[in-house]
Amino acid sequence: MRATNESVVIARHINAFLNEYVPSQKTRSAHTLKAYSDALSLYVGFLETEKGIKASTLNGACFCAVNIEEWLVWLMESRTCSPETCNNRLASLRAFLKYLGGRDVSYLHLSQGASQIERRKAHAKKVTGMSKKAVSALLEAPDPTTKAGRRDIALMVVMYSTAARIDEILSMKVEQLHLDVDKPNITVIGKRGKIRTLYLLPKATAHLRAYIKDFYGSAPNPSSFVFYSRNTGSTGKMSQNAVNKQLRKHAQVARSVCDEVPTDIHAHQLRHAKASHWLEDGMNIVQISFLLGHAQLQTTMVYLDITTEQEAKALATLEDDNDKSTPKKWRNADGTLSMFCGVRAMKR
Repeated sequence: MRATNESVVIARHINAFLNEYVPSQKTRSAHTLKAYSDALSLYVGFLETEKGIKASTLNGACFCAVNIEEWLVWLMESRTCSPETCNNRLASLRAFLKYLGGRDVSYLHLSQGASQIERRKAHAKKVTGMSKKAVSALLEAPDPTTKAGRRDIALMVVMYSTAARIDEILSMKVEQLHLDVDKPNITVIGKRGKIRTLYLLPKATAHLRAYIKDFYGSAPNPSSFVFYSRNTGSTGKMSQNAVNKQLRKHAQVARSVCDEVPTDIHAHQLRHAKASHWLEDGMNIVQISFLLGHAQLQTTMVYLDITTEQEAKALATLEDDNDKSTPKKWRNADGTLSMFCGVRAMKR
């Protein structure tokens, strides 16, 4: 059957939310982008398989609170999702409905209805971290006689010493480095465009200076990415997947010296590690919250539990996001609802 005007409008909003609004306004993290995409894929899949909704019958009522409640039950019972996962999916769907209501006031009630849905009861989980010994072994693993090794040392030292988000580091350009001042620092742009200054210790400053000279010479282009992709050159930043691949390679080497180094390490774990070590050194939680760029102090409180099990296994590596582009397919009402809405088909 032919798609209705309303179904086309909703499909367009889903596509714009995932491919335009979220990347530019919510986050630049590939993993967070994937979380939004997964939540909407699951909801659209639920509507199609459990509710019998097709492109010709998709409308605003499909996003009512009753359906969302049933979706959460379906996630837990049919997909065996944990309460924590259900809460994350709900938060992503709420974000979309808020966006939808902001673009069309006739859908504003859907956001209000979703906001009244109670989160699933979940037990707080302790965040595992890396010991100082493990971090030290990891930083010594790259071969300093090779250019790639020197790059990886500089990158890991900056990641650990600043505890910045990996995307903040990879998005950093040469003009954001301030190494020849009384207090060397870098300027990073965090979530929602928030800018903060992170001061560097002598070791990080020395590595960055050597790296810039090694990779850029004496006159680097201010608009070049500091850590760039060898495929695109200095106009394209290094990918998070590439960083994680290098970290896992160096972790294999480091484990021969220290078995506390996790083999499945990923970039975000260095951020967690630094936060835990700041706590060990007696830094105030408010200072740590500011350095991490957290909007809420409560978010930082999870780091208080990191140091209780220093030798625990590393955080599980998040799935790679190899498919970031979603074609616009709402014009074709034939086929699946997922295809019509421009989201990935739900895994069955």
